[in-house]
Amino acid sequence: MKGMAARRIPSSEMEEPSIDTDKLSYEIFSILESKFLFGYDDQNNKLWVPKQIDSNKATPPPVSPPNGNAQTLDAAAAISSIKNQRGKICILSIDGGGMRGVLSGKALAYLEQALKTKSGNPDARIADYFDVAAGTGVGGIFTAMLFATKDRCRPIFAADDTWRLLADQGRKFYRGSSSSSSPSSGSLLRRIFRGGSSRSGSTAAAAMERAMKEAFTDKGRSLTLKDTLKPLLIPCYDLSSTAPFLFSRADALETDSYDFRLWEVCRATAAEPGRVGPLQLRSVDGQTTCMAVDGGAAMSNPAAAAITHVLHNKQEFPFVRGVEDLLVLSIGSGQFLEPSYNYEQVKGWKAKDWARPMARISSDGSADLIDHSVAMAFGQCRSANYVRIQAEKHLRWSCPVC
Repeated sequence: MKGMAARRIPSSEMEEPSIDTDKLSYEIFSILESKFLFGYDDQNNKLWVPKQIDSNKATPPPVSPPNGNAQTLDAAAAISSIKNQRGKICILSIDGGGMRGVLSGKALAYLEQALKTKSGNPDARIADYFDVAAGTGVGGIFTAMLFATKDRCRPIFAADDTWRLLADQGRKFYRGSSSSSSPSSGSLLRRIFRGGSSRSGSTAAAAMERAMKEAFTDKGRSLTLKDTLKPLLIPCYDLSSTAPFLFSRADALETDSYDFRLWEVCRATAAEPGRVGPLQLRSVDGQTTCMAVDGGAAMSNPAAAAITHVLHNKQEFPFVRGVEDLLVLSIGSGQFLEPSYNYEQVKGWKAKDWARPMARISSDGSADLIDHSVAMAFGQCRSANYVRIQAEKHLRWSCPVC
């Protein structure tokens, strides 16, 4: 990871007037592949992604799930063995951002395909290579998708399913104003980014709930935080306590009072005010309640929460001494489609005109502040241990969901 600082994608690297999500994903993860994922150990120049998983050397897990596939179990054990030798805890953090999550999803899909190619394992998944994951809003939905399991062995969804969820269902969750003055008002993404009226909150909420229930239900049983492969952190804001609320797999494993249904967790973290209404939810034993709205109101960038969780959780991570033992990949939702303003344009704005721009300014500003703070916390090792992917350039889009 020589010379790889926590960085943004400079404008000079993205000069094309038209770009799609596949191209963008390739550009940003070509940096990630060469600088972060492959070659973390500068002294020995080792790859932490194995070229080939040898199932003969793997040690099967002590308890096999029903109908488990022996070859799959051996592969998973081999990955675990390799990761233990590596001695670094890998953290994945995914920002929120509504339909901007298409960027994150496409980037995750590209990353997973790269992992399959580099490892020589066609069944490789992102969950095999990260020890902790955190996500806000749509990022929280993606996190749950990537790590949810029905057999306690393999994830349900592939990374490619994340952006496809938005492509297929996003129109039901988000809808921009048909009277937008933007010259590209025909683009769904631009209508969302530019703001405007939304479809009925109750209609959007019902659509999201149906999609989440379908994704996180197994034979009539709702999957919960316990039905995940690795520690997860997904935030929301609790209106009843006027404080952030963090859904945590670690807490769920300790007590049912903090175990929540995954579909409700996803619905809660993506409950964006003005688009999807708040959600009143209870833990599986009914002892803990939360009146949840958008996780972005609490932490639009959950990287710091994930890092803190690892550093202060000696039970799950006993050998972590400090940030030097962490490898963090933080994926932003992109700021390059945000409009810029001039004084003459905004000086006459009324309160209603400021509502959506201020919400976006607050969310993106908070994410940037977390990025800066995390980079500073890593100190001298940030160039080797922390990568922030955040595209910043006004671009015209050619996207399959438009």
